[in-house]
Amino acid sequence: MQKVYGSAAEALDGLLSDGMLIAAGGFGLCGIPELLIDAIVESGVRDLTVASNNAGVDGFGLGKLLDTRQIRKMMSSYVGENKEFMRQYLGGELELEFNPQGTLAERMRAGGAGIPGFYTRTGAGTVIAEGKEVKRFAGPDGREEDYILERGIFADLSIVKAWKADETGNAVFRKTARNFNPPAAMCGRVCVMEVEEIVPVGSLDPDHVHLPGIYVHRLIQGRHEKRIEQRTTRARTDQAAAAAGEEV
Repeated sequence: MQKVYGSAAEALDGLLSDGMLIAAGGFGLCGIPELLIDAIVESGVRDLTVASNNAGVDGFGLGKLLDTRQIRKMMSSYVGENKEFMRQYLGGELELEFNPQGTLAERMRAGGAGIPGFYTRTGAGTVIAEGKEVKRFAGPDGREEDYILERGIFADLSIVKAWKADETGNAVFRKTARNFNPPAAMCGRVCVMEVEEIVPVGSLDPDHVHLPGIYVHRLIQGRHEKRIEQRTTRARTDQAAAAAGEEV
């Protein structure tokens, strides 16, 4: 099966529809499928539900889809870096399903493994448990405690980003970009992956493959913008400036 496509638009052709559920990989601005996000913006598809750790930042990443009002609902665990996200949510324009971070990752992984639901202690006894089935189980220490039922995520489409992949989709993620990308890739009925480099089959050490190509249906290669999400600086001290050869 030919998996390599020439552009993000080509790779998404025939896969997008209004009202679909998309699982997106990445964490903050690390390892986000920015080329595929741009192509979704250009497609004009609407009423999307997006499962992602967060929604990018204002004007970048998934934030672009918020700017164009193409997202109806977010399933996220962190929403603190996007003012437009906050404005739409507080204004009643955007539906939000909060998930503890580990729970969201496990919901994606469970969906990819064909598991429709699982019980977790995380969130029991809090607002996270409202409306969910609760059962008591004996934990590792033998004490019975409340556990809540969380449902696996079965997405219509997964969009993820990898560092390297071969032509069959076997993928390697770089450092912290490995966080949400593998489970997001697994839970989609169709997975489209963008990578920085596509290498020949057989050139990746099988022991170093983070995601088997069986989960990946379409691939693109492209250039990516490397942004710093929160740039913080402090004034140099006289001692630091002198060490750097600057005038004090």
